[in-house]
Amino acid sequence: MSRTFSRSAVNLLYGAVVLCALVFVLLPDSLESPHSYKLPFLMVFTATTASIYGMGWGFLAAGTSALLLARWVGVQVLDGLLLLLSVVLASSIGGSLRMAHRHAKALARSHQLIAEALEVFPAIENRRALLESLPQHLINFASGGHVGIWLPQEHGLRLLASAPGIGVEEISTQGVVGRALREGKPQYVPNVRQEPAFIAAPGFATLEELALPLFERGEVVGVLNLERDRPFWPEEVVGLIRFAKAVSLQLDRLADLEIRRLLSELSVQLQKVRSLEEASQMALSLLLQSLSLEAGVVWEARGARMRALGYRGVREPSLLEVLQNGLPYGQGLAWDVYATGKPYFTQRYAEEPRGVGALQALDWQTFLAHPIPTACTKRSRFVLVIGTAHKRIWRKAEKDLLLLFCRNLGIGFERLIEKHHHEGVNRLMQELLEEPSENLYHMVLVEAIEQVPGSEAGSLLVLEDGKYRYKAAVGYDLVGLQAAPSSPADMLDWYGLGEERSRQGEPRILSAEETEIYKISHQTAPPEIMDAAGRVREIKANLCLPIAYRGEVLAYLNLDNLHDPQAFAEDSLHAAQFFAAPLATLLHDVRIHRLLEEAALTDSLTGLPNRRAFDKVLSEELERAVRYGYPLSLAIMDLKGFKAVNDKLGHATGDLALIRVAQLLEEERRGGDHLFRWGGDEFAAIFPHTDKGEALVVAKRYAQIIESISFGQQRLGVSIGLAAYPEDGSNPDKLLVAADNRMYEAKALGIPLKT
Repeated sequence: MSRTFSRSAVNLLYGAVVLCALVFVLLPDSLESPHSYKLPFLMVFTATTASIYGMGWGFLAAGTSALLLARWVGVQVLDGLLLLLSVVLASSIGGSLRMAHRHAKALARSHQLIAEALEVFPAIENRRALLESLPQHLINFASGGHVGIWLPQEHGLRLLASAPGIGVEEISTQGVVGRALREGKPQYVPNVRQEPAFIAAPGFATLEELALPLFERGEVVGVLNLERDRPFWPEEVVGLIRFAKAVSLQLDRLADLEIRRLLSELSVQLQKVRSLEEASQMALSLLLQSLSLEAGVVWEARGARMRALGYRGVREPSLLEVLQNGLPYGQGLAWDVYATGKPYFTQRYAEEPRGVGALQALDWQTFLAHPIPTACTKRSRFVLVIGTAHKRIWRKAEKDLLLLFCRNLGIGFERLIEKHHHEGVNRLMQELLEEPSENLYHMVLVEAIEQVPGSEAGSLLVLEDGKYRYKAAVGYDLVGLQAAPSSPADMLDWYGLGEERSRQGEPRILSAEETEIYKISHQTAPPEIMDAAGRVREIKANLCLPIAYRGEVLAYLNLDNLHDPQAFAEDSLHAAQFFAAPLATLLHDVRIHRLLEEAALTDSLTGLPNRRAFDKVLSEELERAVRYGYPLSLAIMDLKGFKAVNDKLGHATGDLALIRVAQLLEEERRGGDHLFRWGGDEFAAIFPHTDKGEALVVAKRYAQIIESISFGQQRLGVSIGLAAYPEDGSNPDKLLVAADNRMYEAKALGIPLKT
């Protein structure tokens, strides 16, 4: 309103000057003033008219002034020249002033536009709402034309909003708007008729076009397009370019605001979840809502497969089956991201050669697979996959948001992984206290495979009787491996870092990319066993952890991956070491318990198992024989002549006699058979998988060996009673009674053997 008033006041002032000049021209004539007073006022009249209305009106005023002079006093050449000079000077100065006024007016209008935008935009907290509001803000600049906001898509641009409506929804990138998108620069076309790439809007007589790129985090995310039927003032173009920059700054602000909001909410929610599964579900819920996507899943690489930690928006039975079964190694974009550590964006998922078939069959198009980084690992063991059925472009701001989101989610995962390690070790220790000792080794190995990233198979070798023996295996033939115990030297060769580091419990990693793992294995154990039972030619990566206690290596834990040479990393070493110490303590306790148990079941003089051990083994072996339907025999042996050795040669010689009997019987014992000192001068034997006829042959050899023993003139003999399952009974008591009775019958008959 003030600008309108100022313009009217100026026009009124100039009009008053013209009128006053004419009045002063006329007044001197009535007062008989000299001629010299008329010409200056006519010059003022002429100059003012030329200044206000331009040179044409100025020349008309000069002619009028010349006629007035001619009427009154006559016109001289100098008078005409002065009047013409007045026209030229005044027109030039007035034109400059008029131009300056128009420029000032256009500039003020532009400043007003930017000021209004800066005042209104901060109240808009939604990116789409901001873009949709732009045409209405600029409608006054589009008289006879239109204002539109265009967004890029795969093969062109899509209209988001316009004022007024233009009846066109999509255009190609070949026009002025597309050029602004490609070049990232304002495009001004003074005359669209001379622009071959101009795309006309139906119903509009456009003269000029101005296309302004809008930026978000340095990327063109839209184009603001103005078309009208009259020229743009240069100040208007400058002002609109500044307006577009103000919009771009606001888009940056909204992107930053969205990132801060999302990360803040993620941080709050991560403090509430208790597991990786809960964290995955929560993160997907936040992210899908923020990016307006339909579905997503968080995968964890677990050896030969990726397992789904959490998912959202998946309802199709075929996809649910994929989530339940997991992704086999190398199948799907998630495995590519795991291998490269780089995110993968696509709008053509159905055409991806390594896509999941069940998903491609549903014709889903837009997908992202993004690593969730965690500390101390070469590869991201967690991969976020999100997508939607329709095609859409991934903006740089969205990529920045995803990068920060996944980094923060990875930090949260690290805390939960550490918590999972603690809980796993505590659970293992508790279960081991409740489980029989024979289940210990398998439980330890299964927990290790679960705890250590990259593991999918493994074995546990425990030190017994000076050799490391296979006690548990997952993914391998345990029975076959048990035929190949290893010496401490062999295990050190396999470990490869030296005895000192093994005593410190330092884990080591082998990769098939750097080392031929099977060749090392063949140097420490029979190749035919390790290739068949141990599958060493299939192992792509191995982590070997010595379980050391007070400088002694009680066991070696081997964890393997059969697919990925880079499966193990620093996080694997950390996880392995995490429960190595409590495991060493546990194995030590079990070892002590076993030694005490063996001591309780071992005869201290001969070193053979005692009567308690006999009862235990007989019960176990008979149970297996009954279950699997194979024969079993047992023998009770009572020495003859032992009392004479004791009485005549002394108890020390008697002890030597018992030791000698035990040694010779042990040398004769077949693999799988069991020998016992039953008590006093009695011995016993259990023969699994042996019927009475086979047992009779073995017992005769035992009798011959014992009868070959002499001390001076004193010779030993034996009375043996045999019993067999199933003919003599199906429980220990019946078999013992039968064998014991036959032993006494042989003794009474004076023969070595009674069956």
